[in-house]
Amino acid sequence: MSPRPASKESQGRLAYFAIAILILTLAVGLSRLQIVRHDELLNQSEHNRIRVQPIAPKRGVIYDRHKEILVDNRPSYSISLIRSELNKEKTIPQLSSLIGFDSSLIIKRLKKNREPLYLPAVIKRDVGFEKVAILEEQYDKYPGITYELDRVRRYASDIRAETFTGYVGEVSDAETYSGVLKLRIGSLVGKQGVEKEYDRVLRGQEGTRFLEISARGVVLGDLADRPADSGVAGADLVLTIDKALQREAASMFGEFCCGAIVALDPSNGEVLALVSEPSYDANIFSGVIPTLVWDSIISDPAKPLLNRSLDGTYPPASPFKLVTAGALLEEGIVNRHSTFSPCLGGWQYGRWFRCWKYAGHGTVNVLEAIAQSCDVYFYQTGLKLGIDKLADYAVRCGFGVPTGIDLPHEKAGSVPNSDTLNAMYPDGWTRALTLNLSIGQGELLVTPLQMAKFFTGLANTGSNAGVVYTPHVLKRLEFPNGTVITPPPSVSLRLPFSKSTLDILREGMYRVVNSEHGTAKKTAVKEYRSAGKTGTAQNPHGENHSWYVGFAPYEDPKIVIVAIIENGGHGSEVAAPIVGKLMDFYIKRLKSLAQQDNNSAPNSTSKSTSKSIVRNN
Repeated sequence: MSPRPASKESQGRLAYFAIAILILTLAVGLSRLQIVRHDELLNQSEHNRIRVQPIAPKRGVIYDRHKEILVDNRPSYSISLIRSELNKEKTIPQLSSLIGFDSSLIIKRLKKNREPLYLPAVIKRDVGFEKVAILEEQYDKYPGITYELDRVRRYASDIRAETFTGYVGEVSDAETYSGVLKLRIGSLVGKQGVEKEYDRVLRGQEGTRFLEISARGVVLGDLADRPADSGVAGADLVLTIDKALQREAASMFGEFCCGAIVALDPSNGEVLALVSEPSYDANIFSGVIPTLVWDSIISDPAKPLLNRSLDGTYPPASPFKLVTAGALLEEGIVNRHSTFSPCLGGWQYGRWFRCWKYAGHGTVNVLEAIAQSCDVYFYQTGLKLGIDKLADYAVRCGFGVPTGIDLPHEKAGSVPNSDTLNAMYPDGWTRALTLNLSIGQGELLVTPLQMAKFFTGLANTGSNAGVVYTPHVLKRLEFPNGTVITPPPSVSLRLPFSKSTLDILREGMYRVVNSEHGTAKKTAVKEYRSAGKTGTAQNPHGENHSWYVGFAPYEDPKIVIVAIIENGGHGSEVAAPIVGKLMDFYIKRLKSLAQQDNNSAPNSTSKSTSKSIVRNN
């Protein structure tokens, strides 16, 4: 039997029911759009008519101690791409042609950016005005492309300031997404030097501008109901560096390829000059570095990116004899009059250990051993002291550990003792190694900065005798609101020597410059008295390295200078004359500055404080 057809009444009820279900579905959907997803959709709608443009804050200027500019900013333009507005078939090819970037590079930079689609992604910095003019005039050809007024760092390029200023670069993925830095991709951050160490205060705080745009992507102006946040400018840094001395030091290498010069004020640890040779022009990091340029830098056998003043490690050679002599005096092994077997050009201990002077020095005491740099004297006495005692005194003098300078990537050097030698030579070693270590050769390695720091303790006199301050390059911070922060100098250590020992060591160094047989007597001048120590570091890969450490004036030292010239030969022939010239330059400069009235009254509106500084550790 076939089923009966549905009545018209039942069909009508079904139709009404279907219509009711449809209306209910639409009502629920509209409710969800208008209530549940209201904020989300409103946000999307806003971004369809609003362009969020970050405002990069002015990065702080970096000055030397006399307020001469070392690093500042110059105006430039950056070109960015807004992914939510781009036309893939049109935008990228047009942009590639405009800025000279391969399309694949643009796509790569876009993929690297994980920010919201409506935020600009920086594609190229330091773009010329003529490119910006094209964008402004032909905006319809470049959908999704925008430009911003930007600032590019400008570094002094003639004074080797990169050693301490460092440079800035775009924040890396690791820095951004590890939570270390809360910055968007494309932001500039410090990568080396004080730019990195004090990045947080230099950088300031980014602002935001809200622009209204038309359907065609034309900027109509600032959004009336969304005022811009201009951000906060970064603080200025005033460094301890003397720009004139820095320039003079940078000019001293002449025919020599490589080395370092460090100058400190012994009374407070201020760094007056810091040079590493060869170096690089930090201005090349202001934009995207061409591959050929970068490859040439990293493949250069002279290693221009190596900061030799902080990261270069060398055998300390004869300047280390001051550590040995101080330990000998403190342990009572010698006094100022003690003599041992005469120097006949060398000393027999298993094999012949030669002295640098083939004719020998004859019989000398500790003062003349320092003045004439007699190796044989320290061979004999160092053996009596022993390797572990020597290592202990070296560490207490600041070797084998970082100096604590407010710059990143500092090496600690190496001070071997019996334990480390056992690890280095599992088949055994002999006490003969102690002979080399006693004169600053062999496995012992130090940085030029460590050497300078140690000698500041020897240079200081009176109640400051033996006091070693932590080296630092920051003199003060000057904030836009007028606040000035001046961190006080901090004592790093006190040399483990008594006043009588320090007096003997200073007298020995005085004789280096001012006695008939002193190894640096050619550096003596009539206007003031100085002291120092020459050194020649053994180099198995070529000519020996030339060391000299000096300070002046002898009675009240204002400066300690270290120079190491790689492959320079004897310290007395190369490094000592360089340090002598620099000391003379600086002492005369101090006299000239004293005659001028450079001490202007401090700004009465500034709020000067002394406290710790936020560093990027």
